[in-house]
Amino acid sequence: MLFSEIIGQQDIKKRFIRTVSEQRIPHAQLLRGPEGIGKLALSIAYAQYICCENRTATDSCGVCPSCVKYRKMAHPDLHFVFPVIKPAGRQTVVCDDFIADFRKIVLEKMYFSVNEWYAEISGDAKQGLIYSNESEEIIRKLSLKTYESEYKIMIIWLPEKMHETCANKLLKILEEPPEKTVFLMVSNEPDQLISTILSRTQHVHIPRLSEDEISTALLRNNDLDIEPDDAKYAAHIANGSYLNALSVLSEGDENKQNFERFVMIMRLAWQVGNKKDHASLKTLRKWSDEMAMASMGRERQKNFLSYAQRMTRENFIRNMKQPELNYLTSLEAEFSHKFSPFINERNVEDLMAEFALAERQIEQNVNAKMIFFDLVLKVIMLLKR
Repeated sequence: MLFSEIIGQQDIKKRFIRTVSEQRIPHAQLLRGPEGIGKLALSIAYAQYICCENRTATDSCGVCPSCVKYRKMAHPDLHFVFPVIKPAGRQTVVCDDFIADFRKIVLEKMYFSVNEWYAEISGDAKQGLIYSNESEEIIRKLSLKTYESEYKIMIIWLPEKMHETCANKLLKILEEPPEKTVFLMVSNEPDQLISTILSRTQHVHIPRLSEDEISTALLRNNDLDIEPDDAKYAAHIANGSYLNALSVLSEGDENKQNFERFVMIMRLAWQVGNKKDHASLKTLRKWSDEMAMASMGRERQKNFLSYAQRMTRENFIRNMKQPELNYLTSLEAEFSHKFSPFINERNVEDLMAEFALAERQIEQNVNAKMIFFDLVLKVIMLLKR
């Protein structure tokens, strides 16, 4: 993967290139930032540049034996760790069991979400994990001599999904890494990492993409047939994420479902609070039970709660008459035209806090039925303010 193939991020590319040219490559770096801005692609392009045999001042050569292997993500000195879903009946699982699937999705999409990855390897809604026994694989691989390159490179995608036992075992090798070993950790939620890993890595903050960078990339995407105005609109709504822009254009099923769930909970909560509508309360109870079903899965539950926080924020901004700061699709904007007055300075902070608390509790595996029904009761009261 070449730097030139990655959308924007020119300052980050220059930074990575400088570390190589000055022979000052940090042994452990944490690429942190929101989903959909190219962090994983950057880490792979950086690794390729480090190992390239004929690198230029701006990019890998793309044609040397090392680059050819990187193009297929099959270089023997490049290793990957990523969250996986344990198949039913399996006692242990490691990332190498899914490496063919991981190579496939990276080579086909380059930009993809964690949920797209889970869908690639599992038909259900389970949450992925980097299991405890993965640490043994990491140590084993890094204890070997390099095969072809000067450096061994370990890319850990979403280290926040790492089992605590695995994370703790990783600490020692981060403190005393084998010579010529580079760790590149790629995180969407670095605050969920244990503090000892955060303190042992050099943090690289990857910024959001500009609207111009996203709209240009959309127009260059051969799989999309869109007009410049559509690209500009999607880029504005995307809030710096290329994945969000693609989602706006595709109007994916999950986005539609989250929108419909948000609309329903808000309308019914308002009816219960303001009209004492007992039928709506029963419907909300049924909704909370459905949201808590095992088939929904924690990732989808968390995605809805994250979406609800975004919609609460956007409706408050719309209520404050700041349309240039709004990031709403046409469907969301149509609903918010009438709904936004109910999100005001008296309830916005508490609504955001309740959705965020519910998301944290889902992550902590608290009883989902209790979480969602308690949430709707609080929303009922807050919409009355």
